[in-house]
Amino acid sequence: MSNFITESKLGRRLGAKGVYITMGACLIALAGAGAAAYNKAMDELNNTIVMDVPRVVEQVDKKAENVPKVQDSSAAKRDTASSAKDADSSMMSDDIKTQPNVMPVNGDIIKPFSAGELVKDETLGVWRTHDGVDIKADAGTPVKAMNKGTVTEVKEDALWGNCIIIDHGSGVTGYYYSLSKAMNVTEGERVNAGQVIGAVGDTAECEAAMLSHLHFALKKNGSWIDPIEYIGIKNSK
Repeated sequence: MSNFITESKLGRRLGAKGVYITMGACLIALAGAGAAAYNKAMDELNNTIVMDVPRVVEQVDKKAENVPKVQDSSAAKRDTASSAKDADSSMMSDDIKTQPNVMPVNGDIIKPFSAGELVKDETLGVWRTHDGVDIKADAGTPVKAMNKGTVTEVKEDALWGNCIIIDHGSGVTGYYYSLSKAMNVTEGERVNAGQVIGAVGDTAECEAAMLSHLHFALKKNGSWIDPIEYIGIKNSK
């Protein structure tokens, strides 16, 4: 009887502690399993990194080929504008070569080009250079463009009267002075050789003492040249 009672008490004591012991054993087992699983996962991850790194390095180290270059838009615009300008300059240069020069009016030369020499001005009574030629023509006589070109100025000058200035290309500029008010062209207009641009008008106050005429002058690369010689050379070819 006393043995039974002793065993029962022990059993009760062991029973309460047994629960804790069992739970502890389970936690230890779970911890062990978790550690094993963690170690296994780390081994797989390390293997994956070791296997994949060389391939990644190889891909990064490989240079891309046949990649189209992106052109700067501003540079493209500059190239386009430059090409257009060159084409226009070429066209202007060809104008001189492909069209014959013509006299703006037909008539006697009543005052030639002075080539930098001083000559007496009948109207002003002073000595000065005569940088063009005065071609005799009645008022109202049509005045023609010497060659193809672009009209750069249409103006009224206090000394030279009504004036038209034409860029004929190749560095050549034509000056058509003492015109009537009935001028047929506007600034920026393109003209052809022989096209009527206006008429003789006797409007140049600085040459009013002379017979009715057209004052015609040429510049080449910024220097005055003899219009008759220039047109004569072109016509002789």
